[in-house]
Amino acid sequence: MRDVFRRSALRRATWTAALLSAPVCLATGSVRSKPGNPLHYLLALLGPSFVLAQGDQASPQEQPQADAAKQAAGSKPADASKQYQSTAPAPAGTPVDGKAQQAATGAATGAATGAAAGKTDPPNGAKADLLNGEKKGAEITVTRHPIHTTPIQVDVNLVVVNVTVTDPYDRIVTGLDQDNFAVYDEKVSQRIVAFSTEDAPISVGMIFDSSGSMSDKIEKSKEAALQFFKTSNPQDEFMLINFNERPNLISAFTSKFENLEDRLITVRAGGKTALLDAIYLGLSEMKKATTNRKALLVISDGGDNHSRYTERDVKKAVKEADVEIYAVGIFEPLSSRGRTTEEAGGPGLLSELAEVSGGRMFSVEDPNELPDIMEKISIELRNQYVIGYKPSNLVRDGRWRRIKVKLSPPKGLPPLQVYSRT
Repeated sequence: MRDVFRRSALRRATWTAALLSAPVCLATGSVRSKPGNPLHYLLALLGPSFVLAQGDQASPQEQPQADAAKQAAGSKPADASKQYQSTAPAPAGTPVDGKAQQAATGAATGAATGAAAGKTDPPNGAKADLLNGEKKGAEITVTRHPIHTTPIQVDVNLVVVNVTVTDPYDRIVTGLDQDNFAVYDEKVSQRIVAFSTEDAPISVGMIFDSSGSMSDKIEKSKEAALQFFKTSNPQDEFMLINFNERPNLISAFTSKFENLEDRLITVRAGGKTALLDAIYLGLSEMKKATTNRKALLVISDGGDNHSRYTERDVKKAVKEADVEIYAVGIFEPLSSRGRTTEEAGGPGLLSELAEVSGGRMFSVEDPNELPDIMEKISIELRNQYVIGYKPSNLVRDGRWRRIKVKLSPPKGLPPLQVYSRT
């Protein structure tokens, strides 16, 4: 009998130690414990909905889900702690902060005052009494909650617009607030219901011209493309198409740029130019992207002399796709030689496609400028404003709606340029 009591006391001590030392996380509806740990079996009996008053980081296996939940919870606004400087132009790709200094100064003063008083709020304004759990000394109080099974509803009427803002020196302007923007749908003002400045993962499709007219530019173009891949975020994914007489899908979407590098090195210039066919294929492949943000990057001298698809086909596909097109046109100076009819129409076509989609067109005469242009595009894609609104006119008449984003910048800023899909 004495042995029985001894074993019972040992088990109680084991459960108590497990509760005090087991790794858990501050979460609602989820408790993390390892199989084999007594806490694991205890919580399995009690149920899945708990709130614990002691935090820990997610395990490596759970980190992707935790990151996804953090992204869905909301975005972090751009830092507005620096004064906008418009007197001395910086490199064109350098983002500049567009929010007034006094806003950041007031926030910093308030934070300093709170710190001096010994008060620290939890992240995102969460208060201890919202945890429905309580920590007393070394004890952890666990509170059980009912399980709610309310289905998640997605509003299909939400329209999302990516917006780029630049200053007179063509630098990206960050730090603006939702109140600085206004959205018009068919000239009717709309209420903005979502606003984000988060550097979210992006799917980028690259269309690479390898026709005969690119023979003296292709090596520098490859170098610029590889530099773009290397400066990407680990969560980004890329798709690669090259074209001459016909488009060729070199690589489907992948996050391993080493695979793209191996395949891009083997591309050689030669043949005619099927630019429109390549863009059409690129837009089709973009439907397989796994992220919400999508961009199609076109590197070409702009000519087309061998496509089956027409400009009308491609323009229609661009309007139907939620994809920003960034065109990099490598055009020789007009004085160097006469352009063919196809080459003469190239700049206008690429510029129009970029404007309609909300992207931009960059023209270069010297291929050595390509790496700087590609870096600028990479920075721009990571410093956009994402605006969402619900159209006040829900009539589905099959017509294309014209969208316009207007900007009211803070006082003291020079005129700013807004780029968004129309």
